[in-house]
Amino acid sequence: MRYHFIGIKGSGMASLATILKDQGEDVQGSDIEKYIFTQQPLEERHIPILPFAKENVPQNAVVIIGNAFDEDHEEVKQARSMSSVTCYRYHEYLGKLMENYCSISVAGTHGKTTTTGMLAHVMSLTQPCGYLIGDGSGSMPQNAHYFVVESCEYQRHFLAYHPDYAIITNMELDHVDYYHDMDDYRHAFQTFANQVKKGVVLFGDDKEVRNLSVDIDHLYYGLNDNNDVQAKNIVTDPKGMTFDVYKHDQLFGSFRIPFVGKPFLWNSLGVIAVGIMEGMDVKTLQEALSTFQGVKRRFHEEVQGENVYIDDYAHHPTAISLTIEAAKMKYPNRKVIAIFKPDRFSRIAYFLHEFAKALDQADDVFLCEFPNNAKKENGVEVTIQDLCDLSKKAKVIKEDEEGAAILAKQSPAVYLFMSSKDIYKLKNIVKSFQ
Repeated sequence: MRYHFIGIKGSGMASLATILKDQGEDVQGSDIEKYIFTQQPLEERHIPILPFAKENVPQNAVVIIGNAFDEDHEEVKQARSMSSVTCYRYHEYLGKLMENYCSISVAGTHGKTTTTGMLAHVMSLTQPCGYLIGDGSGSMPQNAHYFVVESCEYQRHFLAYHPDYAIITNMELDHVDYYHDMDDYRHAFQTFANQVKKGVVLFGDDKEVRNLSVDIDHLYYGLNDNNDVQAKNIVTDPKGMTFDVYKHDQLFGSFRIPFVGKPFLWNSLGVIAVGIMEGMDVKTLQEALSTFQGVKRRFHEEVQGENVYIDDYAHHPTAISLTIEAAKMKYPNRKVIAIFKPDRFSRIAYFLHEFAKALDQADDVFLCEFPNNAKKENGVEVTIQDLCDLSKKAKVIKEDEEGAAILAKQSPAVYLFMSSKDIYKLKNIVKSFQ
């Protein structure tokens, strides 16, 4: 079958395209010509990436439409008009594909990508496991039994999925351009939980997650005493964390992970809980978690001389706060500099004070402009200076050599670049100065 992806460089789209290519399908796609890190696995598989044009849409094909593209896009209109073409939105096709495997969805406001990558690594030690991760990574080995999928709640897209198992990592209001309030957001997750077929693993330290009503087999995980799977005796050092895991108040095993920070600990517990639900033995889980190497753009560290460069996808106040906390935990005697580039105007406007408070946990703060320097989204108007004015430490810089030179003068430091956008390009310029 021939497949054409409209917006193939999107993080989920790139992952899905690589999966279909691995399955032997004929895959191509279109997107903007600007380099995006997600295109690397596409290029490695020799998947053609074309500039947008309605002529790209082939006859007798399945067209998968990225969720960022509306019905007025030239390729979308062309595909919809062709009788030999079958069209799916990204989440629609993914939901269809999941039905072919023992599927495990990872949902939640924060931690989805890392948890998905960690879970895929763990499950692959028991049976062949495919995965689709929101960092642009996707794979589907021959005879795959498991399929682990990062499942985004934006516009209720994850309701296209009916997985066998699910992890819900947390719930905190986000995507405020779509969800009206926390009740609306909670209702989406409740509907999703009701669609899971066999079992749900839930972060029990989150009061919103605890408010969900789950009738099927389920386990709560976390640090509090009321969890079914609980971590105790946590010890952190510069190379990672060790902790004991208790299942229903009985010691299950001792674990080590090569990462620091509460999010990695929470994510590990969720993965362990799925392993327990699937009957995995403790030695397999211990080995898998100790050898997990992480995922793209999630606390990805590079050391150059006296400086540490960390690239992270954090784009919500809570994620920013936890990422800065992790950096300070790992490098307690180093200056931590936060460099942040916002993505959505609606998110910044809604959480403006929370962003300022979170960023000010760093020793210094530098802010980059919104993408395309626009100032409005769906009637929401906010500028980067509004955020800067609320911060006690922030300065606005450009994403060019001038801005990089300002950052380079902060050396030696731990540079923490945070954004869902391409802030890693600025990181690379700073490195060239040092």
